[in-house]
Amino acid sequence: MDEQLTNIFKALGHPIRRQILDFLKDGPRTTGELNNCFQDVTRFAVMKHLNLLEEASLILIRREGRTRLNFINVVPLQQMYDRWVSKYQASDVASILKLKQVAERRNEQMEQALKHDTFQIEQEVMIEADRQTVFTSLTKDINQWWAYRLFGQESILTLDPKVGGSFLEDAGNGEGAIWGTVTYVKAYEEIRLNGLLGMRGAVNSAYSFKLEEKGNSTLLKLSHTAAGLLDPNWKDMHSHGWEELLGSFLKEYVETGKLPEERQS
Repeated sequence: MDEQLTNIFKALGHPIRRQILDFLKDGPRTTGELNNCFQDVTRFAVMKHLNLLEEASLILIRREGRTRLNFINVVPLQQMYDRWVSKYQASDVASILKLKQVAERRNEQMEQALKHDTFQIEQEVMIEADRQTVFTSLTKDINQWWAYRLFGQESILTLDPKVGGSFLEDAGNGEGAIWGTVTYVKAYEEIRLNGLLGMRGAVNSAYSFKLEEKGNSTLLKLSHTAAGLLDPNWKDMHSHGWEELLGSFLKEYVETGKLPEERQS
C-alpha cells in the first residue's frame, strides 16, 4: 500500500500529468489526442508521463486495434481521500455537504434536458484476497457491502450468479427492483449484467466485472457502458458510485469484514 501511495504522489507531482488527468475527466482519449493537447511537449515525453500514471494505476489502458485509449482511474484517489480526509470529517458537516450536492444536482438536472449520448466507465481496484473469495463477496454477499438502496436500508439485495439470474432488491410486500440481469458468467473470473442502475427511460446499460489473479491478491476490473437518452450528470454520478462501492465498501468488506455502516465508527 505504501509503495502504491508513493507512486501516486510521484505521478501527481508534475503539472503535465495533472493536466492529463484533467483532460481524461471528460472521457477517454487516444495517446495521439493527448499529445496534441501539448504543443511544446514531444510525443516521447507524453508517453513517459502516461507510463508513470499507469504505474500509479491512475490511468487504465484499453487497446482497440492499433489505437490506445487512455481512461482515468479514480479509485486510488478515492482511497487516498478515505484514508486522510473522510475519517476526520464530522458527520454533520458531511451530511450538510451531501444535502447541498443533492440539491444542486437536482437543480442542474431540471435545467438540462436528456440527450442522446453514450458513456463508458473503466475502473480497477486491487483487493488483498484470492479470486474465489472476491467473486463470492461480489455476488453471494452483495447485500453486506452494496450500500445503495431504492427502497431503504431494510430491503434485501441478492445476485444470482448464473445466466438469466437477477440482481434483485426485495423490499417485501411485493415491492422491489431489478438492478441487473446476468448475461454471461465464468465462475471466479467474470460476470456481465444488463441493468439501468438508477437510470430511467430509453437507456441501454451494461456492466461487467473481471477478476485477475495477482499473486495472493485479485485485480477487479469494472467496465460500465450506457447509451440512449442520458442525463448529463449520470456519468459522474455512476463513476463516483462505483469508486465508493468497489474501491471502499467491497474492498474493506473482503479485507477486513467491515460493513459500510461501520466506516464512521
